[in-house]
Amino acid sequence: VNNNGIADPVAENMLLHQRANGGWPKHFRGKNVDYHRELIPEEKKELQSGYAAGKDATIDNKATTNEINYLVKAFKKTNDKRFLTAAEKGIDYLLTAQYPNGGWPQFYPDLSGYRSEITFNDNAMINVLNVLKDVLEGSNDMDVVNTAYINKCAGAVERGISCILKTQVKQNGVLTVWCAQYDAKTLLPAKARAYELPSLSGQESVGILRFLMRFEKPGAEVQAVVKAGIDWFNKVKITGYKYVDVPAPAETGGKDRVLVPDATAVVWARFYDLETNEPFFAGRDGQKKKLLGEVENERRVGYAWYGTWPLKLITSEYPAWRLKWGI
Repeated sequence: VNNNGIADPVAENMLLHQRANGGWPKHFRGKNVDYHRELIPEEKKELQSGYAAGKDATIDNKATTNEINYLVKAFKKTNDKRFLTAAEKGIDYLLTAQYPNGGWPQFYPDLSGYRSEITFNDNAMINVLNVLKDVLEGSNDMDVVNTAYINKCAGAVERGISCILKTQVKQNGVLTVWCAQYDAKTLLPAKARAYELPSLSGQESVGILRFLMRFEKPGAEVQAVVKAGIDWFNKVKITGYKYVDVPAPAETGGKDRVLVPDATAVVWARFYDLETNEPFFAGRDGQKKKLLGEVENERRVGYAWYGTWPLKLITSEYPAWRLKWGI
């Protein structure tokens, strides 16, 4: 209990930010939501004014899924029913926001622009599916959720998997990985922000494969899908380089982000060409560039263009998964 006699001030703040539709925003007053900050009366009033519309509710930046995960744990600690009610309302929001084809938009109900796209970007849709799978398993403290949700979540997860399987990109009939976002109607790879062009994603595809590997006794189709993803990651890895920040006094921010030789390192690009598997980059002009150095410094240092996202998946998780199921 803190000084004000509040058992969990973070959970209390989450209740204040929750929208009438059950979802949560990621921003408040133009800044990332910070649940550790005490709100003044004027801010509480402002949150209430947007309560009914809920147009800013989203699954981007872990919004909504993060709160659901936190609130079930807060309920277990405090036994305060309001926290569980809010979490269940959040699950209702996730179930309502799902498209019939199984995908999730980045925002709901605001489907303007790229907010309507099926969004794997920054693991948005996978965060949702992991919450729903936790409800099914009663894992990650979701055992406190009303059992009436189990059937609803089972259907949503099944549709989600169907969407994942339909959106895995094929090159000449061979399965590869996924794009960060897709058109909600055609299921074709789509662009989001100017520098997020249709591509094969070296980051988001990792979370998708991890999610598929959560299922007991994976059938032949899931086995083939996962193997294809792992094969692709092995095929496109960039060996002998690491991605680092370096001082760059001539640049406004005083730094740059570059690939430097390192015999022991391996990295993957964030975006690969849908047909050739060549890494590519883009700045705010939305033009495809072959070299990161062709992108303006602000975007070079402000975005994760390379990373080691699949490393653990390939080297330890996938072999352990194969061993576990005798694949």
